[in-house]
Amino acid sequence: MLRVPVLSPDGKPLMPTKPSRARRWIRDGLAVGKWSDLGVFYVQLTKQPSGEKTQPIAVGIDPGKLYSGIGVQSPKATLFLAHLVLPFPTVKDRMEQRRMMRRGRRGRRINRKVAYAKRAHRQKRFNNRRRNKLPPSIRANRQLEFRVVSEICNLFPVSKIVYEYVEARGPKSFSPVMVGQRVMLGWLAELAPVETQFGYNTANLRKQLGLAKSNDKAIQTPESHAVDGLTLACSEFVKYKPFRTATTHGHGWRGAVQLTSAVFKVICRPPISRRQLHLMLPAKGGVRRKYGGTVTRHRFRKGDFVRAEKAGRTYIGWVSGDTQRQISVSDANWKRLGQFTASKVALIARSTGLVVSGASHPTQLPLLSLPHLLREDGGFSEVFR
Repeated sequence: MLRVPVLSPDGKPLMPTKPSRARRWIRDGLAVGKWSDLGVFYVQLTKQPSGEKTQPIAVGIDPGKLYSGIGVQSPKATLFLAHLVLPFPTVKDRMEQRRMMRRGRRGRRINRKVAYAKRAHRQKRFNNRRRNKLPPSIRANRQLEFRVVSEICNLFPVSKIVYEYVEARGPKSFSPVMVGQRVMLGWLAELAPVETQFGYNTANLRKQLGLAKSNDKAIQTPESHAVDGLTLACSEFVKYKPFRTATTHGHGWRGAVQLTSAVFKVICRPPISRRQLHLMLPAKGGVRRKYGGTVTRHRFRKGDFVRAEKAGRTYIGWVSGDTQRQISVSDANWKRLGQFTASKVALIARSTGLVVSGASHPTQLPLLSLPHLLREDGGFSEVFR
């Protein structure tokens, strides 16, 4: 069954509740319904609760290069699933484009008719040969993951964050992946206690839980990446431990967890170009047209969530551009739905820097509990000698 996040009057996350109870609270004036930046509905109490005791809730993060998966799990319910579309290729391409534009400007500025020693070569302003440099593309990936986890920690009383760790070969300070992991773990430690786990441990537990894994990593379903994030979160409650009895010994799974239906969201950054002072090629007459930025000629900003009408039909999407009289509205994949008259566009929510989409119905997960792995005498039903 679904769970609705609950916040105290001062914004402290409490244990989530049933939707029926949340509706009753709103009806009786005991709570107010709100929406988070992740597109998750939650309620905030109007009066201080009698108690604020919480149960353990774990967040699992399966980081990647192009996609990441996140799952939130308690011992008795699955609370949230997310598939993150990372900005790695976009940032990489734009950094290469910026380098080309910079080289072009420097080339046009230098007067090659004078001697080389008298040319206006700019000296370096700082030492850019630093160790442990984090590339902008990997930093952008980790920043998006941290933004989502921060929003989750504002909704749920997270007690543990489990992060899938990748160990690269060679010097650890040279690998951008290792540097990005170290920076990310430092950020996450400010939110909750962090624990790392290798990928093969995640695969073993995923098989034990009976969760399916998709081979298509680009598909925006829980089976592509969110299932691994959920498995990492479940590892806080289900452990593979050694045991010894009077007659035998070995290893087995110990613990219990309940997988239930949960809200699934696909999250990405709006691919908005930054404001460029100079374009790739200079225009005739030295006048360059405006390019990039979030400002439009109307009352909207790029990335705003809006409702637009055209020819008797209603469209829901994000502001992606504008003309003299019209506004461009795009879907979650940033494919333009159409251009609409500015007076026919109504604001739903201001831009949060995130584009959140997902199925209208919750994702159905197999109802699975693991107490069957334990015998009544406390031993294990599976023994590995």
